[in-house]
Amino acid sequence: MKKLIAIGAIGLAAISGAVLTACGSAEGSPILQSDAKAKPLYLDLTHEIPTFAPLASDPAKPDLTQPHAHSQPVPSFFRQVALQPSENHFDDGHFYRSYMTIAEHFGTHIDAPAHYVNVPGTVEADATLPRRFQNQLTLADLTGPIVLVDIGQRVQAQLDKNGGTPSPQKTVMDFSEASPNNVTAQDIAAVADKLQNGSWIVVNTGWSRFYKGGDLATSPYINGWNFPGVSGSAIEALIALEKQKGIRINGIAIDNIGIDSGEGQAGHDASFTGHIYASHVRGLQRGWKFIENATNLASIASAKADSCTLIAGALPLVIGSGSPARVIAICEK
Repeated sequence: MKKLIAIGAIGLAAISGAVLTACGSAEGSPILQSDAKAKPLYLDLTHEIPTFAPLASDPAKPDLTQPHAHSQPVPSFFRQVALQPSENHFDDGHFYRSYMTIAEHFGTHIDAPAHYVNVPGTVEADATLPRRFQNQLTLADLTGPIVLVDIGQRVQAQLDKNGGTPSPQKTVMDFSEASPNNVTAQDIAAVADKLQNGSWIVVNTGWSRFYKGGDLATSPYINGWNFPGVSGSAIEALIALEKQKGIRINGIAIDNIGIDSGEGQAGHDASFTGHIYASHVRGLQRGWKFIENATNLASIASAKADSCTLIAGALPLVIGSGSPARVIAICEK
């Protein structure tokens, strides 16, 4: 279910803004229920989207030799964004507008539950079926209280072993599934009392600083599939906690290319075989949504504890499996 969408650049901003406005008025928002004298803190958790002129031979494909402004390729499973500006002239000036081709799962984006299609053997008894597409997500799906899980210090300790630079060698820094340098079951237990219906678990790893390099084989962001994420044991603990408390979280947001650890995505030998993408396999079938390639997540810790609401301004694409999103947090200082 990996596909490209072509939309107007102005339309993306307008529709995202409309969703943000609507979400901001949703009932039950902790921000709206807070003291009217409290000063709100607005945090942007979104990477900017670099764009490139289209190829002369195919306007749907980017010409990486012709970046717009300071654009540089960023890590993605999909090609970079092609954007073709145009002008619509009138006697007193003109409208500037653009045609853009972008993948659903490019940049900071949200995964809808329909993103992963299980085989019969991996559908679990408590799966929420049928899976919902992007246009079927409600405003309540796109907003909710933030529960912060911050493993940034553990990740930094690993980076410090290599002078602060990522190393793909697990003998140098270890983000394998068995390591304690991912989100663990203990991390989930530590926030258990904060989780409620509609919570968004926001995972700060500090990895977003390496968001550069369009070649996945050489990008420090991918780091040879050796990067932190949410371990399978953490997902198991979260599922058990949902059952125990009788709740359903909204989803997980993270500052990396996927919710799973690098090894969880690519497998032990980076061959993409075996039981991989455990977070996607188990979470999406429960109706969770995932926000990937977020940034600035450490800033949430500067806000008043447990005061932040996440809002994802995502496009309601018909049969869409995801959407680029402007993700923000509204908090109390």
